[in-house]
Amino acid sequence: MATTSQKRRPRNIIAERVRDARLRFTPPLTQDQLSGRLASEGVQLDRVAIAKIKTGIRCAFDFEVRALASVLKVDVNWLLAVESSGTVIRKPTRAAKGKA
Repeated sequence: MATTSQKRRPRNIIAERVRDARLRFTPPLTQDQLSGRLASEGVQLDRVAIAKIKTGIRCAFDFEVRALASVLKVDVNWLLAVESSGTVIRKPTRAAKGKA
């Protein structure tokens, strides 16, 4: 099996924002604690599933995104990186960062 040195493109817009929102709590929420809070909302996402969403191995369903936003006390649009105008906020790629 050939390996590639190129990083896999992230598949989940919410991955980094879920981490950021977890870390805003005092003390910061662990993935395990987040899983427990989601369970209390009726959404079964264990720590492994949350880690897979973070790494892009697993995609998040719409009802999971809504529950994550509720538990993390953030707006769904923020979690999805959507501005109020409906525009998706994209991070610049490495190639685009050098061009100004």
